[in-house]
Amino acid sequence: MQKKILTGMSLDELVSFTDSIQESKYRAKQIHNWIYLKSVSDIEQMTDISKSTREKMSAISQVTDVKIKNKQVSADGTIKYLIEFADGNCVETVLMRFDNRANLTACVSSQVGCACNCKFCATAKLGFIRNLTPREIIEQVLTIQRDTGLKVTNIVFMGQGEPLLNLDNVLKAIDMFNKDFVIGIRRLTVSTCGIVPQIDKLAQMDFQPTLAISLHAPEHSLREKLMPIEKKYNLDMLMNSLKNYVLGTGRRVTIEYTLIKGFNDTIDCAKKLSKLLIGLKANINLIIYNPNDKDNFEKPNKDDVQKFKYILEQSGKKVTIRLERGSDIDAACGQLSNKYR
Repeated sequence: MQKKILTGMSLDELVSFTDSIQESKYRAKQIHNWIYLKSVSDIEQMTDISKSTREKMSAISQVTDVKIKNKQVSADGTIKYLIEFADGNCVETVLMRFDNRANLTACVSSQVGCACNCKFCATAKLGFIRNLTPREIIEQVLTIQRDTGLKVTNIVFMGQGEPLLNLDNVLKAIDMFNKDFVIGIRRLTVSTCGIVPQIDKLAQMDFQPTLAISLHAPEHSLREKLMPIEKKYNLDMLMNSLKNYVLGTGRRVTIEYTLIKGFNDTIDCAKKLSKLLIGLKANINLIIYNPNDKDNFEKPNKDDVQKFKYILEQSGKKVTIRLERGSDIDAACGQLSNKYR
């Protein structure tokens, strides 16, 4: 008999489970707290539940079936996990810590592989394999918490896959992060390469996580060389969708821009980006390209990064340079998975 997996069950589903073994609703609440607030990995760790009840539970269920296939720890405290699911497929998830900040951020994957084929992304070399279920998404955060004993405070969907191409499952996971893990909706960020119909769909919802857009180029011809999605949803369509999103939700979006030496880090690109973002309520997050052996792109010069930032700031936008984390390990999305494939 295949055992039921308790992780991923809502409180109502856990009540149905405890009913099936003639246990109370209160017992379901205890199990819920052990899984989502205390991050246990085994039924035997639920010490305020009687031994006889734990035996009944263990006969037909288990907390989780995921495994840590590989773990890398950076000198800066970043931890990268390769997590293996029951079918043998693996995804990457990362715990990022920042000096002098209480926040602990988990970067999670939404798909095994990715179909979008962005040229600078190591995950693209894997191709698309399948979507992750809501349980497989939340298992990534629980794996971090079980392994470290720490509480994740922020979650970003910036790992493997395009979240908006698995939107229903991503939204179910976000709902659980918000309600079951008690993580505020403003601390949940979804990054997309620009799936316009799904952005429009998000704008119609009652709640919105923070929306981040992987832009990476200020004009159609340049972006098309980096991101094949530009052929389907071009910059004009994307910018129109973002402006409608901001107008409809009142939420500010984040523009993510990876700086690649000699490609999109020029003064001309900075000026064009400033012009493109006129009228859009947005913050800009500049990302230093992290080299990998799957392409020929190079890391930008520090002076060019600062010049780029300065030009953008003249437009009145808030501009940050993302702190480099895990540069001494396989930090870029897909690097660790590629090793194991």
